[in-house]
This record gives sequence, structure tokens and C-alpha cells, in this order.
Amino acid sequence: MAEPSKGPLARTVLQQCRHARLQVKPPEQGSEAEWVEIQRGLIIYVCFFKGASEEITSKMVNTLLNVKLSEIEGGKYVSILDLPGDILIIPQATLGGKIKGRGMQYHSNIEKDIGLALYSQFVVQCERELAANAKCFEAGVILRHGTYGNRQVLTVDTNGPFTHMIEF
Repeated sequence: MAEPSKGPLARTVLQQCRHARLQVKPPEQGSEAEWVEIQRGLIIYVCFFKGASEEITSKMVNTLLNVKLSEIEGGKYVSILDLPGDILIIPQATLGGKIKGRGMQYHSNIEKDIGLALYSQFVVQCERELAANAKCFEAGVILRHGTYGNRQVLTVDTNGPFTHMIEF
């Protein structure tokens, strides 16, 4: 039987944005770089740790899409679903780093193949939640995501920074 986890199973960072653009494929000889972008909305950076399993993704999706962090007129805060706003999901293994001496170590991060499966499941569940939300559907809300395991270039226009870390 597996030993219970002593720390978080996943770490996320949420950042409000007015616009974000993420390079998902670098330029190659004969082809240009590929980018995805969103307008006003939420960037979700995601890192899974050893011990994480499929059960965690539903809880993450429910929490992250429903937490009231998006400011509307009058200073009131609503969820990204109630705003409604676009979503950009970025795999971010560096969120799992710990300092050792003068360097960083990532021994707590999940194995790459399991992390890819969990990340893919997380993205699909977020897409389903958006599709099922009438307000988001009517507003034409989009969800874009980065490529797991690749270095990516990000450009963000924010009126914050308004950034929150949430662990699961």
C-alpha cells in the first residue's frame, strides 16, 4: 500500500490577464512558431507532484474555475465562469522546485508520462465545464493550453499583478 502523501499533490498559480499569448511550438526550418492566445481572463499554471492521481483533477477544476478572483465593476469579485473570461492553461513543472544549496531540485514532481496524462485530463475537464456553462458559451469564451514538457514563450498583459497560489 502506498504511503500517504506528506505534501501537496498539485500546485497551481492563477494570474489575471487582459491578454496573454503563449508559444506552443518553436519555429523550425520552413515553418513559423505556433501561438495560442486569450483575451481578458485567467492563466492557470499547473504542476503535479508524486502521488497525484486522476481523483485530484476534478477537485482542481471545480475549485479553480469557481473561486472568486475576477474583479467586475463596483469592486465585486466573481469566478472566471461568472465573468465570463478566457482561460489559458500552462504546464509549469518549475512550480515543484525546491532550493538545495544554490540550485533547484525537482524530486517531488510527478513522472513525466503520468504528469502528461493528468495535465491532459485537467484540460479536458476544464473544456467540459466551459462548454456546459451557458454564460461562457454565449460569450464565446475560449480555453487554450500549452504543450506539456516543452519550453514555451509567454507574453502577458495584466492590470495587476493579481496572482494567487493554490495547492491541492
